[in-house]
Amino acid sequence: MDAPSHTDPAIVRPDTDVLHWLTNETRDERFIDNIFAELCNRLQRAGIPVKRATLHILIYHPQWLGARMMWADGMREAVIEGVDYDVGERSEYIGSPANEIHDGATEVRENLERDPSLGRKHAVYDEMRAKGLTDYVAWPLYHTLGKQHLVTFATDLPGGFEDTHLAGLSRLLPILALVSEIRMKNRLARTLLETYVGSHASELILAGATRRGSGTTVRAAIMICDLRDFTGISDNWPRDDVIELLNGYFDAMSEPIARHGGEILKFIGDGLLAIFPLSQPQACANLLHAVAEARQAMIALNEKNGETGRAPLNYGIGIHVGDVMYGNIGSRSRLDFTVIGPAVNMASRLESLTKQLGRTVLLSRAFADFVERDFDLEHVGEHPVRGFNSPIELFAYHG
Repeated sequence: MDAPSHTDPAIVRPDTDVLHWLTNETRDERFIDNIFAELCNRLQRAGIPVKRATLHILIYHPQWLGARMMWADGMREAVIEGVDYDVGERSEYIGSPANEIHDGATEVRENLERDPSLGRKHAVYDEMRAKGLTDYVAWPLYHTLGKQHLVTFATDLPGGFEDTHLAGLSRLLPILALVSEIRMKNRLARTLLETYVGSHASELILAGATRRGSGTTVRAAIMICDLRDFTGISDNWPRDDVIELLNGYFDAMSEPIARHGGEILKFIGDGLLAIFPLSQPQACANLLHAVAEARQAMIALNEKNGETGRAPLNYGIGIHVGDVMYGNIGSRSRLDFTVIGPAVNMASRLESLTKQLGRTVLLSRAFADFVERDFDLEHVGEHPVRGFNSPIELFAYHG
């Protein structure tokens, strides 16, 4: 059954107040899941007997292809679930309403009261029948540039949705599309920034820190990690294997950093730069906890790689603490949000020294002063550091 015309003057429209709210009163709500839950509750109050509704959005997050927001009768908030990139290969998708819509259907309507053997075959319909639902409709939700998403509604009304109910719902679709697209664009901008520059830098950029030279001085613990002898691996292994090795290494290092409050500012080839701002009281201790967990993760990764004949990955970490300039640097039209300063240079030089001194992790005396009472550090003496006039007292950390 096709959705009723949006403009038929003969149709009674109990959704007028809902449409006005959706158009004019949602501008201050940031999150589409909150808007969607409120929309469903308002539809009920307007006399449209919605008992279950879902909104499926493609989000292109690094970990998720999309998000599914589900609302049911009595809920004040929608439940959000991530959708994996490989969902198209799963039974939950194959033959589903989402599958039909993505294949070009302009509506999926299913009478849930009739004999199941006569209807569509998919687990989602069985689940709705088991909950006493009688009718279901799914429609594509169109965003600009051909982007297509999905919204569904179900009822437990005997006999299913009436034509006036479907007309009211379908009339909301263009406005719901606009409202959801605005929120999705905002979320996409935030996701892209968080993905490429980190959560703290993304907040500053979204707040307006986009001018070249804008920035601030931050006192932070700095960590620079780099793989050793990776050129030989990249020259001798297939490209896909090299990428998989790198991704495994970055996962092992990055996840503990994020877990302990650090922020990775950039990946540089096979290296990374992270900071732990000293505005966090335990920043230096947190950095070493992250290093200890990363080392265990790297041991597990090398064991796994060894089972498939891949070379073990060795690395060095340099750690220092000091003031850094944190902000926008670059050309007039292409900027990098990063940290610079002597403290960053020191961490980089210490990382370079790890191979020469036969230590995996080297700390400066300035950093050790924050943690040596709580961590077992090995004193390795004073050593000249390129670019600095006086020898630097160094410590090793074995985690």
